[in-house]
Amino acid sequence: TIYLSIGVFLALLMFISAYYQNFKFSGNHEGYEPVQPISFSHRLHAGELGVDCLFCHFGAAKSKHAGIPPTNVCLNCHKFITAPFVNVKAENDSADAQQRKPNLIVSGEIKKIYDAMGLNNERLKDETKHPMPIEWLKVHNLPDFVYFDHRPHVAAGVQCQTCHGAIETMERVRQVNDLSMGWCVNCHRDSNRDGLNGIKVRASTDCVACHY
Repeated sequence: TIYLSIGVFLALLMFISAYYQNFKFSGNHEGYEPVQPISFSHRLHAGELGVDCLFCHFGAAKSKHAGIPPTNVCLNCHKFITAPFVNVKAENDSADAQQRKPNLIVSGEIKKIYDAMGLNNERLKDETKHPMPIEWLKVHNLPDFVYFDHRPHVAAGVQCQTCHGAIETMERVRQVNDLSMGWCVNCHRDSNRDGLNGIKVRASTDCVACHY
């Protein structure tokens, strides 16, 4: 019976340990990684191609919200880039071999952008299509009673990765940090103690800084 008691105790200990390792408070969406209507790869755009975050999320420097970029921003590049290079090259090589004009190659994901804008594959207005907003799913969703302004953080030189994680490595965006009040307060305290980018800062820990 002593061995049985020890076994039960160890099993209970393992259960409690596993529970607390995976325990999350209500409202903690850490790890949330929804499938989006368009498979936009931050790994490719921000990582491999080195597109600056503010090129698409220009609102982060000018307003409270970073915002989802409008499709017109996408078209700055995808008016010319219609598919991955390897696909376009394969079609060009095939056309050369067959001595014909290459066909326009448009990837399925980029076509979704054109469709949302009411355009055809040649980026001309298609009368049979009606422009519709892309229904992106919000990943980092703070409670309504929390006021977070991107502007002072961007102005102070806080890196996007501080809150959003290594976004430049993500094929699909996920929430890396719990973004709880404690997490934010600790970041402010650390910044006040250590400074940001070698500059002394005063990041408020007053309640009214975020709750009013």
